[in-house]
Amino acid sequence: MRVFCRNWSNALNRLTICLVGLFGLVTVAMADPVKHYNEHCAACHGADRLGSTGPALLPESLARLRKPDAVRTIGLGRAATQMGGFADRLSKDDIEALTAFIYSPGATAPTFTEADIRASRIVNHAPGSLPGAPAAVFKGVDMMNLFIVVETGDHSVTVLDGDKLEPIHRFASRYALHGGPKFTPEGRYVFFASRDGWVTKFDIWNLKVVAEIRAGINTRNLAVSGDGKVLAVANYLPNTLVLMDADLNLLKVLSVKDKDGKVSSRVSAVYDAQPRKSFVAALKDVAEVWEISYNPNAEDIPIGMVHDFQYKEGAFIRGFLNPRRSYLSEPLDDFFFTQGYNELMGTSREAGKGQVVNLDVRKRIADLNLPGMPHLGSGITWKWQGKTVMATPNLKDGLITVIDLSDWKTIKSLPTPGPGFFMRSHENTPYAWADSMMSKAKDTLTVFDKRSLEKVSEIKTDPGKTLAHIEFTRDGKYALASLWERKADGGALIVFDAATFKEVKRIPMDKPVGKYNLFNKISRSEGTSH
Repeated sequence: MRVFCRNWSNALNRLTICLVGLFGLVTVAMADPVKHYNEHCAACHGADRLGSTGPALLPESLARLRKPDAVRTIGLGRAATQMGGFADRLSKDDIEALTAFIYSPGATAPTFTEADIRASRIVNHAPGSLPGAPAAVFKGVDMMNLFIVVETGDHSVTVLDGDKLEPIHRFASRYALHGGPKFTPEGRYVFFASRDGWVTKFDIWNLKVVAEIRAGINTRNLAVSGDGKVLAVANYLPNTLVLMDADLNLLKVLSVKDKDGKVSSRVSAVYDAQPRKSFVAALKDVAEVWEISYNPNAEDIPIGMVHDFQYKEGAFIRGFLNPRRSYLSEPLDDFFFTQGYNELMGTSREAGKGQVVNLDVRKRIADLNLPGMPHLGSGITWKWQGKTVMATPNLKDGLITVIDLSDWKTIKSLPTPGPGFFMRSHENTPYAWADSMMSKAKDTLTVFDKRSLEKVSEIKTDPGKTLAHIEFTRDGKYALASLWERKADGGALIVFDAATFKEVKRIPMDKPVGKYNLFNKISRSEGTSH
């Protein structure tokens, strides 16, 4: 009898498993994500998921969007965009299957060619067609004390008067702007890059979007040359560095591969090194740093065996808009320039250590003792006891590392309540501010005295809400922080007196992830990232 019961129990278990599998197959059969994608998504996001008026829907471009958020967006839509919700037309299972589909690899490797880039260019106002002086709305405004505020809550940008601390203008941006906007040296134009590859040129003086072009599928950031004439765009997908002129005409696409042309690499970031008249690019997957000169008279670059440099007997390529390589022992994911731009301090996120690379001799000259995961791209410098020091926040550990730039040694580690992303200061203040937005202490700002290297204050305004990304007014009198929330939840710029740390004003904003003062950025203030 026990044998019979055991056999019956096993049979019942097998039947249950079969029924579950059967119903699972029925559920899968009922969900047709390809059909739903073609019916509801392809018109905006492209039949190949490479994007059109909407962003690309591929694993490479959705890395920063969690699947539950994607499910919610498909069901309910995205506020203040053309993305409507589909909960009234698709079942929960359909939406989950559609989400799984857009997070799956494409049938073919995504490409974006030079022809695609050129074909995407949109010109709203031809060069020279807009007035060459600031509009009437700017009468009495210090044009170099303007702020550009990126609001990702509803994908908008606000132009803010830095004297009155009041908004002047607001306009819709492309989806998911990333990396700080970059300005031309006279402060008239600002360029934005979106995650899905769109580059936008905005005329601040006339408050108009002048032109747009799509430089890639998944873009990291852009840089503008010191003379404002050339742009460089760093792409994860495809693995390219795109060069264009200030009117967004394509100049060149550099396919990013190692010296042997065998290993392709994503571009982590690109920066302008104005004193060198060049761009410098960090490569994610290749142990090289690239320097691309935008000086038309740049020296030719040797690329193979050379018999005589003086008489150019050997293999050379033109120095203008071509990469000059520095070979390293490991890739650098992020880096910080010294004020003279002859050295860069770089880190590999995986390695947890750093190195100093001299761009003149194109080799590592020192190692850095950098625990955790330092965010060098947000580092700042100042004078301390007669020497220049650099301080960097940390994405993994609750600390600020202060480094002596004369010998690359760590002077001190300053504790914070938790890991943070941004650090800022100004030449006219003795204090440096850091956030802890990568931790449970995301609601806390820490203020350090740059003279004593000691903590002087912790600032908390809204418990439990993210308070991050400080930027100073042109004179350093006020520090503006982002209450990194949706407007309905209290999102705002919070203005602090930079001397007393007291809140003086709130300016409602919709998730203001970054604010950028024209003067501080254009003058390359030591207290802000470049």
